[in-house]
Amino acid sequence: MTRPASRTSADRLARLLNLVPYLLARPGIEIAEAAGDLGVTERQLREDLELLWVCGLPGYGPGDLIDMAFDGDRVTITYDAGIDRPLRLTPDEALALVVALRMLAETPGVANREAIERALAKIEDAAGDLVGAPVAVRLPGDARRVEALRAAVEGGRALRIVYYTAARDETTERVIDPLRMLMVGGRAYVEAWCRRAEAVRLFRADRIDAITELDEPATVPPQAVPHDLAGGVFRPSPDLPLITLRIGRSERWITEYYPCERVEAGDGDQWLVSLRVTDLSWARRFVLGLGPGATVAAPVELAEQVRATAAAALDAYAVPAPVAGSGGSAPDTAAAPDAGSEAAARDTATSGSAAS
Repeated sequence: MTRPASRTSADRLARLLNLVPYLLARPGIEIAEAAGDLGVTERQLREDLELLWVCGLPGYGPGDLIDMAFDGDRVTITYDAGIDRPLRLTPDEALALVVALRMLAETPGVANREAIERALAKIEDAAGDLVGAPVAVRLPGDARRVEALRAAVEGGRALRIVYYTAARDETTERVIDPLRMLMVGGRAYVEAWCRRAEAVRLFRADRIDAITELDEPATVPPQAVPHDLAGGVFRPSPDLPLITLRIGRSERWITEYYPCERVEAGDGDQWLVSLRVTDLSWARRFVLGLGPGATVAAPVELAEQVRATAAAALDAYAVPAPVAGSGGSAPDTAAAPDAGSEAAARDTATSGSAAS
C-alpha cells in the first residue's frame, strides 16, 4: 500500500535534516552502509544526496550550498551550511509547540483528543527540561460550562438549558439534544436539536446561564442536519429582513464587521448600507447603539420602532410638573435632567430614527 504523499514528504524532510550531521560524523562512509543505518534503499539515499546538493543558506550561490565529495561508493560532506547537529527543539520552540497542542486539546469539537494528549505527553517527556514547569492553557470563558457541554455531547445526554437570545433580548428555558461542539470565531458553541424550536440551533456557550443534564439520552430526529459553518455562524438569506441605513464616516466600520448586500456613496461623507438582520428587534437596538451618526432609510417599521424607543428615553428626562399648591416654585433641581444628557437623547430620537 502506498503511503500518503504528505507522510512520505515529512519522512524525507526529517531524514534530510539529520543526514548531514550523520555523514559529518562518518566521513568516507559507504553509501550501502549509510542506507542500511538510515533504513532506506541505496537509490533513495542517492536521491537524497542529490537534493542536499542544491540546499543551503539564503543567497543560494555555489558557495552557500551543501557540498560533498564522492570517492567511488563512498561519500564525504565537505561543507555543511551550518547543519552540523541533529535537529533539536530550542526552549522557545518546545514551549510554543506545547502551548499549541494544549490549546488544540481544549478546543471544543476537536476529534481524536486522545491522540493529541498522547503526542503532548511524548513531547513534554522528551523536552521536559527545555519547557520547565507544566504549561496550563485554558480557552477564554467559563471552562466548567464548556466541559459540561462537551461531556453531554460525548455521553449522548439531553440537556435542559437557560439561554439568553441576544437577537430578541430574552431568556428562555429549552431542552436540547446535543449534536457537536464547535469553535467559531474564537467562541465555543454547542449545536443541538432544540425541542422548543423543533429545529437545529447553535447555542453560544457564554450565553447559557444554566445547564442541567437530564436522565435521558439525546434523541436527535433524522431530519436534524448540522449547519455548514464554512462562511461563519450568521448566514444572510433572502427570507431575513433587509434594512438600509444612512451612516457617517465614523460608522463605516459596520461594513467590515457585518455582511452587507449593498454599500453606496451618498451625500457628502454619508453612505447607504443595506444588510440582512435576524429580526427587527435586534436591528432596533443596533441602530440605537450607533447613535446620531446613523439614520434608518428602510423599512419604515424599523424607523418607527427606533423613534418610539428614543422618545421613551426622552420621557425619562422630562422635567416633572410643579406640585399643586407649591406657589409655582421651581421644581427640585435634583429632579431636573442634565442638559447634555437631554440633548444626546433628543439627537438619538431625531436622527437615529429618521426615515427617508
